[in-house]
Amino acid sequence: CFFFGFGKRCLTLTMIKNVLFFVAFTAIVFSCNTTAKKNPVTDTEVATTFIRAVLDNDFVTAEKYLLKDETNQQYFESFKHQYQTKNEAELAKYKSADIIINEMKSESDSVHLVNYSNTYEKEAKNNLKLKWVNGQWFVDLKYTLEPKQ
Repeated sequence: CFFFGFGKRCLTLTMIKNVLFFVAFTAIVFSCNTTAKKNPVTDTEVATTFIRAVLDNDFVTAEKYLLKDETNQQYFESFKHQYQTKNEAELAKYKSADIIINEMKSESDSVHLVNYSNTYEKEAKNNLKLKWVNGQWFVDLKYTLEPKQ
C-alpha cells in the first residue's frame, strides 16, 4: 500500500477499477483523435497528392512522388524556383484552390495521363504523366514539360 502514497490506507478494488477505467478511456480518446496521413497508392491519389503539394508550395512532399531521374529533377528544380518567386497573395490563391481532374486515361498498365486544372486558374489545362515503377506510381514531368513532336 505504500506504493500509492497512502501510508497504511490501501486503495480498494473499486477505486483501482475506476482509476484503470479512467486511464484506459483517456488513452482511447487521445489515440482516436490523431489523424495519421495515409500514403497515396492509386494513380489518382498520387496525382492529387502531388498537385496539392505544389499548390501548397510544399515541394518536399511533391518531390516524394517525382520519378527519380536527372531530367525530371532538373525540371522540378526549375519549376520550384519559378513557383517560389510568385508573390504571397498569388501563392495564397493557389493554396486555397481546389483540384479539378478533367480527364484520366490509361496509355498502358504502367502509364496513365491526368489532365487537370484548379479553381484559381480554371482555364489552364495541365497534364501529368504517371508511371508505375517498382510497385508505385510516380509523376514524370518530361511528358508535361518537353515539347511534343
